[in-house]
Amino acid sequence: MKSVVTRLGIETNRDTEVINITDRVREAVQSSGVVNGVVYITTMHTTSGIIVNEGLPDVEDDLVEMLQRLTPEIGDYRHQRFLPSDGQMAVNSVSHQRSLLAGMQVCFPIQDAAMVMGSRQTIYFAEFDGPLYREFVVHTFGE
Repeated sequence: MKSVVTRLGIETNRDTEVINITDRVREAVQSSGVVNGVVYITTMHTTSGIIVNEGLPDVEDDLVEMLQRLTPEIGDYRHQRFLPSDGQMAVNSVSHQRSLLAGMQVCFPIQDAAMVMGSRQTIYFAEFDGPLYREFVVHTFGE
């Protein structure tokens, strides 16, 4: 049984956005040498997410707008306060909430050295607190 962990970086450009990472994940799966198994894609951050949906710009915009409606920027959030541990104000409660709604991980089966995906499924890195340098992990395991 093989277990290959690939850590990948990504530069985000906006405060909130979704970025197609499907090809990067496919490359990591192919490089792993796993023929049959499972791949997990996980964000390394509490203010980002990993999501799967149809890869169309209007769907991407609708996803971002839905999360913005569900978690408005202005609210009575407990996390918007001075944090002595950080020596600064916490102002990203909304980012944490959006991350929770999006989820931090997705997985796909691997068969014949390829991810088993629907024809319209696209894997996205979802940024909720950018722009920042971020990382996600592709953990491929199997035979």
